[in-house]
Amino acid sequence: MAQFSITVNGEQHQVEVAPDTPLLWVLRDHLNLPGTKYGCGIGQCGACTVHVDGLATRSCMLPVVSVGNSKITTIEGLSANGDHPVQEAWLEHDVAQCGYCQTGQIMTAASLLAKNPNPSDTDIEVGMNGNICRCGTYKRIKAAIKTAANG
Repeated sequence: MAQFSITVNGEQHQVEVAPDTPLLWVLRDHLNLPGTKYGCGIGQCGACTVHVDGLATRSCMLPVVSVGNSKITTIEGLSANGDHPVQEAWLEHDVAQCGYCQTGQIMTAASLLAKNPNPSDTDIEVGMNGNICRCGTYKRIKAAIKTAANG
């Protein structure tokens, strides 16, 4: 076990875990931030996506020892009241069906829009590639991203 100091959602936290512990489990099990979901454990589904210095990152594949001084943002830290433009667009378009993948979808979409505030359909498809929705709400996801970009 080792002691790590990490910044999550603007707050400094001290955690004592094995250096190879994935950030996902630090967030969920040690910081009580359950919004980041475990999906596949191999970085292929996107359910565990968080922002690391603003970039969408699969937290299941990032060992806590690699976090360093990076600033981590989870779904809980995206906005104080759930009023981030992507979150509002998700509600407007009734994107969630089962909802399990939505945290990762929202975090990826927010990162995409931060880098490209006016994405084309192709930009959205490329930017969201790898975020799997078992319910198949991809058309609603794309529509919500366009709404968030225009809002």
